[in-house]
Amino acid sequence: MPRHPFLAAAALLAVAPLPLRAESLSERVMVARAQWESQLERGYSAEVRRAVEAMLQKDAPSANPSDFNDLHAVVALRNLAARACVLEGAWEDAVKYLQEAAALAGDNASNANGLLSKVRRQHEDRLAEWRQGIADQEKRMKDLEAQPGLTTEQLKLKQQLRAFIEERQAAVAHSEKSMKTIDDILAQLKKDQVAYEQSAALWQGFIGKEKLEAAAAGSPQAYVAQKIEQVKADDARPRFERLAYGRRLMKLDPQNRDVQRFVNGLMGIQDLAEDEARPAPRKKARKPA
Repeated sequence: MPRHPFLAAAALLAVAPLPLRAESLSERVMVARAQWESQLERGYSAEVRRAVEAMLQKDAPSANPSDFNDLHAVVALRNLAARACVLEGAWEDAVKYLQEAAALAGDNASNANGLLSKVRRQHEDRLAEWRQGIADQEKRMKDLEAQPGLTTEQLKLKQQLRAFIEERQAAVAHSEKSMKTIDDILAQLKKDQVAYEQSAALWQGFIGKEKLEAAAAGSPQAYVAQKIEQVKADDARPRFERLAYGRRLMKLDPQNRDVQRFVNGLMGIQDLAEDEARPAPRKKARKPA
């Protein structure tokens, strides 16, 4: 069974969120994501897919192509849709969403690099100017301090120089922090693109392997009958993976009762067919009064 290579990518938004604007698409996605994650953990893939696709349909067309936060949120939505599709057994749809996420992440990284690199160069220019100014005033300060006695005007100048140096040092620290934030954002956006490209390729390869195995088995039904035994025996796998695989097998052979029982069991659903087939308990005959 696959280890679900996109799961690490799905966590990107959580471990390295980009700066948010109030009431932004990014913020709405982050708020909704908590509920969707909870639903996915419980196995409710169809509900999550419907909700995510509804937000994509509503918000993706109006996302600002020059706003890397908006595009980052759309990428995250497509990744969530892919996760829901995998859990639903619709792996071809998951590949489509991952490919779309990778393409948009690439565009976002390229656009953001063009914009933020310009901002970064402005910081670099100011830093060079400020550092030179600090060095010059520190030299003046050192020359003043070397004198045996300072006049009132010199003491006042020394105070002004100290204030100037402290102000410029604070500006340098702020600018350096801004540059690091820019570097982190650009690295994160590029990481998104690579992660989704790799995930899409891995899932495509797995689907191709599945087709070969089904052909070797002689029919989808025969393949499912063989594979479900492996899935049931592999109980060390996380519930998400076993449920995703079970639902995949259900799509390949919807009539396989063994697969249906397996999926129902993971979801905690009582098998009604078995209950109906089970004979009702006999009533005890009453003793005559």
